[in-house]
Amino acid sequence: MNTQVVIIGAGPSGLMLGHLLRQSGIDAVIIERQTREHVEGRIRAGVLEDTTTNILDQLGINTRLHAEGLPHGGVCLADGERLIHIDIKKLTGKPVMVYGQTEVTKDLIDAAPERGLEILWEVEQVNLQDVESDAPYVSFTRDGNEERIDARFIAGCDGYHGPSRKAIPASVGREFERVYPFGWLGILSDVPPCHEELIYANHERGFALASMRSLTRSRYYIQVSLDEKIEDWPDDRLWDELEIRLGPAVAPHIQRGPALEKSIAPLRSYVFEPMRHGSLFLAGDSAHIVPPTGAKGLNLAASDVAYLSEALIAWFKSQDEAGINGYSEKALARVWKSERFSWQLTKLMHRFPEDGPFERRMQVAELEYIASSEAAQTSIAENYVGLPL
Repeated sequence: MNTQVVIIGAGPSGLMLGHLLRQSGIDAVIIERQTREHVEGRIRAGVLEDTTTNILDQLGINTRLHAEGLPHGGVCLADGERLIHIDIKKLTGKPVMVYGQTEVTKDLIDAAPERGLEILWEVEQVNLQDVESDAPYVSFTRDGNEERIDARFIAGCDGYHGPSRKAIPASVGREFERVYPFGWLGILSDVPPCHEELIYANHERGFALASMRSLTRSRYYIQVSLDEKIEDWPDDRLWDELEIRLGPAVAPHIQRGPALEKSIAPLRSYVFEPMRHGSLFLAGDSAHIVPPTGAKGLNLAASDVAYLSEALIAWFKSQDEAGINGYSEKALARVWKSERFSWQLTKLMHRFPEDGPFERRMQVAELEYIASSEAAQTSIAENYVGLPL
C-alpha cells in the first residue's frame, strides 16, 4: 500500500490530523493496534480549548459538539472552606467547552468513511523503517498477514507506549520527566454535577476535582497514594471523601450514584525532544504527557496537529519546507508553557509526601493571593483557556 502520510494511532491527534490532511486532498492512512470498540470506549478528559474546537469546526465535525457540549465561562479553586471563582470568559474573552474526549473520538471515527480517511484496526508488530530517508515505510501484521505501507512522511500519534518515539535513536532524543508520588482515583457516575463549573480543591487531606461529562453525568477525582487499591475504595467511602475535600459549600450539592467506571491513574510530566526526526513527526502523548490538573493533554495534542497539518499541507502543496523544518521547535515552545502551567497547578493543589507545615502555609498564602488578585486570576485564566497558537 502507498500513501502520502501514514499515521500511527487512532486517538484524537491521529484522527484530527488525518481529517485535516484529507480535507486538503492529501492521502493519509491511519493504523491502530486496538479495536474500534476499545478506542471509542476509553474514558478521558473533557475540557476543550478553542484550539481543539476550532479544528472540529474547521472540519465540520461539530454537530454533537455544539448540541451537547457545555460552554464554561469560569472555573473554581477551593481551599476547604470556600470557592474562589475565576471568570475565564471575562478575563480572556473566551470560554472552554466541556465535551468528553470519548465523544470527540467517536465523532472523528464516524466521519472517516465518507471523507475517505482509511483506518486499519487491530494491527500488530508495528515497525517504522527508514525514517531518516525520503521513503520511509511502516510494516505490521494484520489478520495474521504481513503488510507494509510506503509513505513520504510518518506521523507518530500512538501515545506514550507506542513504537514511534522508540524509532528515534537515543543519540538524537532527550527525555525530561517528573513522576508524581500520588495518583488520581476517579469515579464516573450518572448523576448531575454538583456545580455548574469545574472545581479544583486543595484540602489538608489531599486534592479533589469535581468535573462533568454532561448535565447528567459527573466525573470526580481524589488524590491517593500510589499503593492504594480500587477495592479499598467502595463507592460510599469515595463519596464521603469527596464531600470532605470539596468542602462545606459544595458537599450538600453532591448527588451520589453507582460507579460506571472507577480507576486510579498515575501522574507524570514528560517531554521528549525533538518532535521530528527525518521523515518522522511526533504529536500528542507520543511526545509529551502532562498531569491532568491543567486539562492540557488533548488540547496540547490538538495544537501539535494544528502546527503539523499546516506544515505538511504546505510541503505537499508547494514544497515549502519551512513548516516541517520548524515544527518541533514551534510545537515544543507551546508544550513547555503548558507543562509549566500543569506542574504549577499540580504543586498548588496537591499534598506532596515530602511537604511539611511550611509548604502547606505557602499553598494557603498562594490561594489567598489568587482570591484577592485579578492579575493572578488572569494568569490562570489565560493558561486554562489556552495560550495562542
